[in-house]
Amino acid sequence: MTRFFNWFNNLYPVWLVSLAIIAFFKPQTMLWFDKPWIFWSLAASMLGMGLTLSLADFKAIARMPGCVALGFAAQYTIMPLIGWLIATVLKLEPGLAVGIILVASCPGGMASNMISYLARANVALSVVLTIVSTMLAFFFTPMWTQALAGKYVPVDAWGLCLSALQLTVAPIVLGVLIRWKLPRTADKIGACGPTIAVLAFTLVSGGIVAASAEAIASNFGRLALAAFLLHVVGFFVGYCIPKVLRYPESIARTVSIEVGMQNGGMAAALAREHFPTMPLAAAASVFSGVMQNIVGGFIASWWKRRKPES
Repeated sequence: MTRFFNWFNNLYPVWLVSLAIIAFFKPQTMLWFDKPWIFWSLAASMLGMGLTLSLADFKAIARMPGCVALGFAAQYTIMPLIGWLIATVLKLEPGLAVGIILVASCPGGMASNMISYLARANVALSVVLTIVSTMLAFFFTPMWTQALAGKYVPVDAWGLCLSALQLTVAPIVLGVLIRWKLPRTADKIGACGPTIAVLAFTLVSGGIVAASAEAIASNFGRLALAAFLLHVVGFFVGYCIPKVLRYPESIARTVSIEVGMQNGGMAAALAREHFPTMPLAAAASVFSGVMQNIVGGFIASWWKRRKPES
């Protein structure tokens, strides 16, 4: 069964793209997966992440404070500003601009841990950075979204903060508590955590594509270009900064991946909840999820063949 789950999880980009295509051409197949399903499926994936964590994982932060600080700062400065810059330079219409800025302001995606493993990066640091950025997303995601997307549409920063708390912090804390008090139960359920995350964002993507099929068809080129630029520039700048600061190659790769890969599922859930009149805001999150896996996959395959020098 474990081998099956690993096989299924490794084909995550295939399931994601396949269901998105089906939902685009046959929206009725996924229209049932609406806002409540999106929210609770993402919360379930966060719970799965929490179940895999122990207090020792959090203690790891103390053993690599400099790397964690660098990765965290890069995550919550580089990506939001890149999202805003892309929206400005491409003169994106409000819905798409808000979506790109929102997804750029979200924490690192859980798929980054798998990409870090494939790219011979520092997996432990990747996990810690994902945890830290996710736990503090309730503050930084609303802050950046309000600051950078406020000129396009009124942003309910407090509402975004509450939603992020419900979607990320609460499930993760619950998962950690279950592991602390009921470790055997956590082991049994947590083993399915990555698979739940794969299913969650695949279904979220399908539901949003189905609901936004017409808007996506009318703006496909700009959606694809904006998402592509967001992640390519994120990977590139995220790699260059640690190299300039003379961090080891493995650290540079890890920060690059954490910066370049966002939690598109979280962005999609927040977009549907707080910007319901802007279907392109949620659609941008879906394109982001697809694009980051494509770009991340190519980068991982390139780095996998090149062992870090140090």
